[in-house]
Parts: sequence; structure tokens; C-alpha cells
Amino acid sequence: MYFHGTTKVNDKGHLEIGGLDTIELAEKFGTPLYVYDVALIRERARSFKNTFEKLGITAQVAYASKAFSSIAMFQLAKEEGLSLDVVSGGELYTALAAQFPVEKIHFHGNNKSREELEMAMEHQIGCIVVDNFYELELLSTICAEKGMQANILIRVTPGIEAHTHDYILTGQEDSKFGFDLQNGQAETALRTALDSHSLHLLGIHCHIGSQIFDTTGFVLAARKIFEKLNEWKNNFSYEPQVLNLGGGFGIRYTSEDDPIPAFQYVEEIIEEVKTQAGRFLMKMPEIWIEPGRSLVGDAGTTLYKVGSRKEVPNVRQYLAVDGGMSDNIRPALYQAKYEAVLASRPLAKAEETVSIAGKCCESGDMLIWDLPLPKAETSDLLAVFCTGAYGYSMANNYNRIPRPPVVFVENGEARVVVKRETFADLIRFDLPLTEKVKN
Repeated sequence: MYFHGTTKVNDKGHLEIGGLDTIELAEKFGTPLYVYDVALIRERARSFKNTFEKLGITAQVAYASKAFSSIAMFQLAKEEGLSLDVVSGGELYTALAAQFPVEKIHFHGNNKSREELEMAMEHQIGCIVVDNFYELELLSTICAEKGMQANILIRVTPGIEAHTHDYILTGQEDSKFGFDLQNGQAETALRTALDSHSLHLLGIHCHIGSQIFDTTGFVLAARKIFEKLNEWKNNFSYEPQVLNLGGGFGIRYTSEDDPIPAFQYVEEIIEEVKTQAGRFLMKMPEIWIEPGRSLVGDAGTTLYKVGSRKEVPNVRQYLAVDGGMSDNIRPALYQAKYEAVLASRPLAKAEETVSIAGKCCESGDMLIWDLPLPKAETSDLLAVFCTGAYGYSMANNYNRIPRPPVVFVENGEARVVVKRETFADLIRFDLPLTEKVKN
């Protein structure tokens, strides 16, 4: 079994994270429980930043906050000197509540509303990543009305198909995101931005997908973008100040996954960008990247309490836990795979193969299929690894199940950073049939 970060087996034979016994964490905070290894998040952030510094490259490492958004997480990103990628008014509001430096906030999204763009301009955030012609026109209009100028990147789709799940594939031509680099859309967007007095074009953005295990796609994307940039340099005398190559750096969910270290992504991307800039006699642009999953994914562990058991003779053993697709929808949505252990005896020899079922009233609520485990009993604690990305952020109240709390652990200390929802929270916005809604 591979343990990430500070996760280890302590003297009691229990699973420990951040210097704390997970059995004791579950007793204190209840289950299900999201536990984040803060030291590992810091280590990953510093690995990205330090590699750029070692290479002498001006860069921004922007945390892709959709992976896990909370005030405390944004404050941690601020402590580590990261920038922040937000994709909604809600994420922007959270960043403002966390007092994140507005000049380091980048606003993404394929359908930003007028209200969201006005909010971004009101707070003078660092950059808006423009995704389509509708947004280009709307943002220009808003800036003209307010007598302001917006810093923007133009998001392009370079026609690269990264090797990942279709739902998290974004760089190919047939995508809801960005301006197509090959059919003239990106050039039209560029010319529109350059002609606008309300928009300041910082550069170009692309994102080819998620959970990517090598740099081939990033290298090809950089090559295609520079070939187009060379055309724009010759036709419009334009060179970008910024090249944002997005994120998508993979992590190890199971033994089947083989990601490369953060520094290797950066080194190989920079090598290609330098090559292409030299090839076309262009200035080296400032490089931005947007790690999300690779910062928080394997830093998160979810603790569940084992409940019922069902045997289908000669077919399968089902073991149910007190959470499921309400706190981790990825297995149902992406067929995502995870590894898990019993927290009280993580190194014990497997005695059976079980499939971990969630408690939701849904046949598809299965967290892990065919998991080798020691003989598990009711009330045993199951620790599912690598749930730090898109667990809490995609959590929901299906079946009116309250969302779990989030605890940060570091150096033997635990801090609740998101409280557990209550049943009262579930009906807080409900109104009885007889009550009239006031406008």
C-alpha cells in the first residue's frame, strides 16, 4: 500500500495523518470526515514554485480552486505565494472573504454572467480569461460603461486530445471551452481584443485536460500555439506577455497510475516553450500554470464508518459505509478508482474482497469495486485515499444527506475548516406551501 505525504502507520498500528491518529480524529469529529494533509499541500505548491525559480522563469502558479474551495484553503494558497483560478462568482466571493490578493485572481468559465463580470471588475481582479465571443463583447461593454480596462487572456483550444476521461478532456476542437485555434475563431478574438480600448490583452490560455501523466500533450499544445503566435506576430505585430498552459497534472489514485513529479512537468514544459520562442525569435513570455488536483488530490483522505454487509453467494460481498456519492460522486460520474484500508489495521493481510457501497438510494452509489480487505466489522473505520480533489467541491445533499466537515491536520494539530452540515441546514431555505415569498 502506498501512503502519501505524512500518512503512515503509528505505534498503535493505526493509520496516522499529520501526526494524528485517524481513529481518534473520527471519534472527535465523526464520520464521514474529509481529512487534509496540509504539509503535503505545502510541499506540492513549493515544488511547482521552486522549479520555476530554479529555472529563472517569471511565472505564476495559480491554484485551480474548483478542486477544493474554502476560505481556509484560499488562505493556505495565499501563505504559499500562489495565485488563484476561480470559475464562478461564488468562488470569487470566497476568495474575497479569504482576503486573497485580488491582483493574483484569474477568473475562468465558459458562461460568465454580467453580474459575475461586474463583480470581477468592481474588485479589480488580476485577469479575466475570455472564453467566447459573447463574453468578449459583454466584458468590453461593461468596461466601456464603467470607464475601466480589463486585463484578459484569450482561451484557445489547440486541437490536442490528452489521454484522459472524456468528461475532463478540454483541449480538443470539439469542446465547450475556448476559441478554436485552427478555424480562425482565435484570430478573430485576438483582433477584437487588440482593437478594443476596454480590453488589455495579456496573452493566451489553453487547458488540454485533467489527470494527465506525461508532458506530451503540453509540449504539442505549446508547439501549436507558438506556430499560431508566429502568424500573429507577422500579421499583427503581436507577442504575448503571458502564456498560460493550464493544469491537468495527474496524481496517483491507485497502483495503476504512474504520474511524474511536479518539477518534471515544469522543466519539460519550459524547455519546449524556450525552444519555440527561440525558433520564432520571440521574447520568452511569463508562464502561468493552474494545478488543482495535483496540489490537493492526494492530500485528502475520507474516513467512513462501516455499516451493513450483504453477500450475494458466489458473486460479491457488499460492505456499506455511512457516506457515498453525496460526498464523492466521482466513481459514479467518471468511474474513478480509489484505494482504501481499515484505519485500525492498515497493514493487515487481506482476508476477503468486498465492494464498498454508499448509503444513497441509488444503485450506482458504489465507491470502490472489489477491494481486498481484512475481515471488516460494523463500526470499523475505512480510510479512502486521494479524495482531496473534487470530493467536497462536488459534494451534494442527495437524499437530504448533510455534507461532511473538512479538517486540516498539520504537525499534530487538527483544525475544522468546514463545519459538518446539520439537518437544520438542509431545510434552511425551504418554505412551507402556505407561506408567500416576498419579492
